[in-house]
Amino acid sequence: MLNLQAHRPAVMGTRGMVATAHPLASAAGLQMLWRGGNAVDAAVAAAATLNVVEPFMSGIGGDGMLLLYLGRSRERKILNFMGRTPYAARPEACTEADLQKGPKSCLVPGNFAGWWEALRVHGRLKPEVAFAPAIHYAEEGFPLTHRGAAFFAEHRPRLTPEAAAVFCPGGEVPRPGTTLTHKALAETLRLLMTEGPDPLYRGDLGRRVCDAVREAGGWLTAEDLAAFRVVWLDPVVSTFRGDEVVSVPPPAAGTQVLETLNILEGFDLKAVSHNSAVALHLIIEAVKLAMADRVAYQALPDSPAAGLVSKGYAAAQRARIDLERAAISGGERFFPEGLPEEVTPGDPYGYQREHTTHLSVVDSEGNGASITQTLGSPFGSGFFAGDTGILLNNLLMWSDLDARSPNVLAPHRPVETRMAPTHVFRDGRLLVAIGTPGSYGIPQTTTQMLLNILEYGMNIQAAIEAPRVRVYRDRSVDTEARIPSEVRAALTARGHVIRELPEWSWVVGGGQGVWVDPVSGAMAGGADPRRDGYATGW
Repeated sequence: MLNLQAHRPAVMGTRGMVATAHPLASAAGLQMLWRGGNAVDAAVAAAATLNVVEPFMSGIGGDGMLLLYLGRSRERKILNFMGRTPYAARPEACTEADLQKGPKSCLVPGNFAGWWEALRVHGRLKPEVAFAPAIHYAEEGFPLTHRGAAFFAEHRPRLTPEAAAVFCPGGEVPRPGTTLTHKALAETLRLLMTEGPDPLYRGDLGRRVCDAVREAGGWLTAEDLAAFRVVWLDPVVSTFRGDEVVSVPPPAAGTQVLETLNILEGFDLKAVSHNSAVALHLIIEAVKLAMADRVAYQALPDSPAAGLVSKGYAAAQRARIDLERAAISGGERFFPEGLPEEVTPGDPYGYQREHTTHLSVVDSEGNGASITQTLGSPFGSGFFAGDTGILLNNLLMWSDLDARSPNVLAPHRPVETRMAPTHVFRDGRLLVAIGTPGSYGIPQTTTQMLLNILEYGMNIQAAIEAPRVRVYRDRSVDTEARIPSEVRAALTARGHVIRELPEWSWVVGGGQGVWVDPVSGAMAGGADPRRDGYATGW
């Protein structure tokens, strides 16, 4: 595979590979492999450690999904641990601002229940081993990275005074190299490690969480926690150039990734070169079509997933692309007032037969585990649940208050999520495990990383580092400044409204992935320098 001037080398190994958004989380996952654990043990250890060392992105108070491949049985499955809306949630009882941060903005948290279920069903190590690194860093401290300090400085206003007292002791934003501890979180992790999820979902810990939320004017109750269930699901599946592509079903965004790839499969992207104006125009236009379908169909209880990922539907969608002119996008989420001549959803029903931090792990047995988990916005709701150390999510921000939206806020309902962890298989064997954070940009970034590998032959690290674009409402497109000015000018000539990002911008995600050599079985790990991502293997 081609290196194409990667900023970092791809990390190589033969016995296991862990790629996460933080070096200490990757090291925690690798420790599990060294101790005889498998990919699930490593993924859970890394996910729990991220709660501590990357507290602005995910944690016990958030939600997520696991895409799992079992090498021996070749079974592929999804573990959905996304919480539902509280029973008390209603559009008339809140404002848009309430859903952005604070005690009314949280879904039922599901991450710990998901970690525990994954360990219970497919892990090999005991919980006290898997959660030991996270508890160690919470109790003994970890050094804050430069990028972590920048996140703290930028998003400090989201924190309530109680949260700020933990993360910004003395009222000062911590500088790089500051050793941070989180004793209350360590105590909560130790309790849950010992007793499992019950204290949170049916016990005193959950009562303390709900009491704090209700006292602050939020909705979460013991009834909401007790009703929470993790769910094992089947993935959505398609192909690209003969490789099988597997991702998460609605209400997650795997269908947008697969539909976009299916549309682009009909174009010879190699012939027009990587990130050329022609290639980017086709990618942007395909994204607009798949994005309109996600907004229209993904949150429906009977979402037409099979139609959305069918090849026949992709051909019908492909025919709608103007090769010379940018179409008008309706945007990344529901807008009650449409734009003139905006891209409308297609009709996938006739083809029915046919989102944050991310980590990926592959072990020596061929198991692949990819977790995307989130608090929503940086620091989520900004609200600590009393003295529990649990920072709650603000994932209700993804709900709409307009009754015309398929994703309208309602009691005890699933919420559409942009998460899209994805696996690729070649000749029946795992080839790529990859994913990214990035909210509405997740399915766009995931598609671009996959194209870099499958279409352009880049190695995993180069595929993650390559400059990216992100598509918004109307004709607006963000482009990293590493995309040449002449390419941006050519896109402008086609009608795209280009907004220049820095050369390396977290706005277009922070991908982590593992590639498996189809001949030797050796593994290469890639991690995104746009965040604190690091891959490690042995």
